[in-house]
Amino acid sequence: MDKNLIQRLISGLVYGLVIFFCTTPFGAKAISAVAPFYIPQHYLYFGLITFFMIVGLYECARIVKFKKIIWALAVVPLAAFIYYRFAYKYFHLYFYYNADLTELFGILLMLMAIVILFRFRQELSFDSGKLIFTVVYVTFPFGYALGLPDFNPFAPSEFSWEVFMLFALIWSSDSFAYFAGRMFGKHKMAPTISPKKTWEGFAGGVICTVILGAVIQAYGPEMKGNWMIVGLLVAVFAPLGDLVESQLKRTFNVKDSGNIIPGHGGVLDRLDSFILCAPVMYIYFMLEKLI
Repeated sequence: MDKNLIQRLISGLVYGLVIFFCTTPFGAKAISAVAPFYIPQHYLYFGLITFFMIVGLYECARIVKFKKIIWALAVVPLAAFIYYRFAYKYFHLYFYYNADLTELFGILLMLMAIVILFRFRQELSFDSGKLIFTVVYVTFPFGYALGLPDFNPFAPSEFSWEVFMLFALIWSSDSFAYFAGRMFGKHKMAPTISPKKTWEGFAGGVICTVILGAVIQAYGPEMKGNWMIVGLLVAVFAPLGDLVESQLKRTFNVKDSGNIIPGHGGVLDRLDSFILCAPVMYIYFMLEKLI
């Protein structure tokens, strides 16, 4: 068997297990079973998302290639301030019950960053533009990710399954779109950005991910929202997240965002779909609550 394939399989398995144990109630239970100390599940999840954000910021700063180091260093305090606001709500106010307009403003900033990446790339030739893009593109999505799960601070082992199921739907969308594209793909979706993506693959990903969402809705644990709708949202926005990251790498002539996951690239390579789906999913939960 190809050594690269073995490496990809092993690192992919480790990555999946880390996601599982940090986004479900089993992480805290597993640690308490083998260690003399206890770590609440919501701390494990916070640590995972914070790690992803820090590495993602580093990778994005490397991709955009700041001309002056002072601008790259400025990423740290700006990102820390924004993420602190999300973290405070995560530990003290609970997103799902205290949504506000500032979170919608963050969504608008993300939309502006994506539009600039596709339509006004010349703005990213300046360090100031690179700074704003890096902070917005990486910090806000992981901040919104903190608002996806529910947990009881008085019973920390209780942690909801929304985030793990989101990952499951993203993996489903990517896998089914790949296989449908291989079997039926003829019409390129975005040939200059991601030549392998086809509309047939996209359709296959949508159909199968919505079906998986229906299965989760019918047989999965109790969670916020309707998971057929979540499946549809993921099937639509996961490929868009991949296209955004592909456009970013293409703009700055970079192959991979990093190599922290052997055989799979960097955090931004693995979480490009999550970066777009997490805010979309959070906004859906917020609207679903209001309705």
